[in-house]
Amino acid sequence: MATIGDFDPLNSTVPATKIEITVSCRNLLDMDTFSKSDPVVVLYIQGLGTKEWREFGRTEVIDNTLNPDFVRKFVLDFFFEEKQNLRFDVYNVDTRSSNLSKHKDFLGQMFCTLGEIIGSTGSRLERTLSGIPGKKCGSIIFTAEELSNCRDIATMQLCANKLDKKDFFGKSDPFLVFYRSNEDGTFTICHKTEVIKNNLNPVWQPFTIPVRALCNGDYDRTVKVDVYDWDRDGSHDFIGEFTTSYRELSRGQSQFNVYEVLNHKKKGKKKKYINSGTVTLLSFKVDSECTFVDFIRGGTQLNFTVAIDFTASNGNPSQPTSLHYMSPYQMNAYAMALKAVGEIIQDYDSDKLFPAYGFGAKLPPDGKISHAFPLNSNAENPNCVAIEGVLEAYFQSLRTVQLYGPTNFAPVISQVARCAAEVTDGSQFFVLLMITDGVISDMDQTKEAVVNAAGLPMSIIIVGVGPAEFDGNDKYVRHKETHVACCDGGAGWRRGESVLQGALR
Repeated sequence: MATIGDFDPLNSTVPATKIEITVSCRNLLDMDTFSKSDPVVVLYIQGLGTKEWREFGRTEVIDNTLNPDFVRKFVLDFFFEEKQNLRFDVYNVDTRSSNLSKHKDFLGQMFCTLGEIIGSTGSRLERTLSGIPGKKCGSIIFTAEELSNCRDIATMQLCANKLDKKDFFGKSDPFLVFYRSNEDGTFTICHKTEVIKNNLNPVWQPFTIPVRALCNGDYDRTVKVDVYDWDRDGSHDFIGEFTTSYRELSRGQSQFNVYEVLNHKKKGKKKKYINSGTVTLLSFKVDSECTFVDFIRGGTQLNFTVAIDFTASNGNPSQPTSLHYMSPYQMNAYAMALKAVGEIIQDYDSDKLFPAYGFGAKLPPDGKISHAFPLNSNAENPNCVAIEGVLEAYFQSLRTVQLYGPTNFAPVISQVARCAAEVTDGSQFFVLLMITDGVISDMDQTKEAVVNAAGLPMSIIIVGVGPAEFDGNDKYVRHKETHVACCDGGAGWRRGESVLQGALR
């Protein structure tokens, strides 16, 4: 039995609850000439100490709508005793670049606290958007729900038969929208399927969804599915709907999972109306989602590899202005980045042997350019002992090689990918840290290398150092197996965009 003496306030953790926030907007400004706006919502969180606003995440972009219901959620830790300030900015997206400064159309913003959302009636908060003088910007709606600890993932596939024809010059272009029910009788969107063009008997691709997103651990909770006919201008035609539950779906393919698609307005007008088609569950399976801790406790080791940019744009290492400058008083930007990331990862690598490479330099004695040379000059065994060994090999290479170029990423990525392809039993997970000062030169080859590595137990961390503009790397870093961090070399670390949430799961 616990006693008062068992409580240690200095070592106890602060209790936190995971809160999922769903976002919708209504009556947004229409900024496009020949279509409607393509909105996205960006969430910023204010730091407790610095009071600076940091981007937390973004919804998906929804094309051609002034009344979006976003599928992508924001999941935050809720601390009852803290005031957690939030800012939601809404943009009309004219480009797929992640750099919001390129988006000319700002649609409005709203400030609130996480406590205001949770504490509102039914944990539903609706507020007016502002920020554009003289304009009515519409409203933004939040729905909050505490997440269960359920870690199961459901994979299912559905098809339809004899759906209503909605297009005048063709058939329908159907897609499904899944909603989970709320205690107040409303519904929260949780998934959209792809659109099947010109087909009244579509078969949708299998999709995977967390069970807590579908029903939040309540297996008998109502799941509503709407069937729509897609239209280019965003005014999708409603075909019909049906309801089910996780428990029903978990029965798999059976007579219980053939659903009539009903359009109640149509049923009220036509006496002979039966249905607007049927939807059938073709398959359903459930897997348990393993976390990073599960893999580590199960024996998975992190295989940490380092690749450092030795191109001439870094400056002469003997000059204090160089990013590679070896000062006797402080570490340079590359050493700072290597030490910061490496000291965290090395705790999960039992042998502490880290392959370390450089790229973009001329090597002695013949001056041949290499984009994957071992820092320890041992091609047979590029391993360095611990982070200190990597730093030692890095400084030694600076004394022997000639900085040159270009900035090619593909050779190192492919080399690590070949190693990862040899170990697919879950015993190792490969992490490649690439530290660079500029834009990738071999962009097409790099994208191909990343795509080829996407199915391997491997993640890539790219750290940009120095004052260079990294916008040219946007298309690359948005790949699902890439993490990005940035360091300015002087003002300290800034949290970069994490394109893969939980890559080490």
